[in-house]
Amino acid sequence: MERRLRIITADERMAQDKGVKALIIGPAGVGKTTLLRTLDPKTTLFVDLEAGDLAVRDWPVATLQPRTWEECRNLAAYLGGPNPSLPPTACYSQAHYDAMVEVMGPADAIKQYETFFIDSITVASRLCFRWAEQQPESFNDKGKKNLLGTYGLMGREMIAWLTHLQHTRDKNVFFVGILELVRDDYNVSSWEPQIEGSKTGKELPGIVDEILTMQFINFGDGDLVRALVCTQPNPWKFPAKDRSGKLDQIEEPHLGKLMAKIAADKPRHPVSHELPQLTTTEAA
Repeated sequence: MERRLRIITADERMAQDKGVKALIIGPAGVGKTTLLRTLDPKTTLFVDLEAGDLAVRDWPVATLQPRTWEECRNLAAYLGGPNPSLPPTACYSQAHYDAMVEVMGPADAIKQYETFFIDSITVASRLCFRWAEQQPESFNDKGKKNLLGTYGLMGREMIAWLTHLQHTRDKNVFFVGILELVRDDYNVSSWEPQIEGSKTGKELPGIVDEILTMQFINFGDGDLVRALVCTQPNPWKFPAKDRSGKLDQIEEPHLGKLMAKIAADKPRHPVSHELPQLTTTEAA
């Protein structure tokens, strides 16, 4: 039976619940995991891939701790629901979702959670690479390692995983990752997310709604203050993106307030090319 499409009116579309899908990146030690404290613990599900929850050990939030790429895929199928376009043998299909419901319980078990906080995409990419290098695509016909096949498979897997989680329309999803300063062969430096392989890093900006760089900013008084850099262009050339058009270039590192600002019924910011005269440090 074919799935019937129907036109969603403008009023219906505007009334739909639409969660924020954001990538939060910053250097190690800047306090990305502590952003969990700015979310309501009763409606937040913490996906702890890093086993690095020491900073939030006393925060009463429900947690899942996948240890393998297979568990990451199963969790995404369960949290994101089925993709009706996929055949039964594919990951994230109706059959995959049904199997996860049998293992983890009915969908009502996670209905209370409005936000998924996934820490971190850096570790997820490492788990994916470890899984990919054991698959047939990672070997040639003589049984020797084929790194091109490994990275190709890993890239497809990561994009499918991220895209599936991005399509949970009524949930907020925050992916956390490490930001590093990379220098190319010509000694030109740039800030990039620390993710295995190049495909995921290149396509990720098109998947999420928001890219927020968490860094120490000097506002001119000599003190370094943690802040979220939310828009491009910015003076430090940090990765940033604001699809909502409602965020200022610098925002307080508080995800609850950030989501409220995006959801507020107010017009989008006009496009401005003026940059604030601020300085920053490259120290992590």
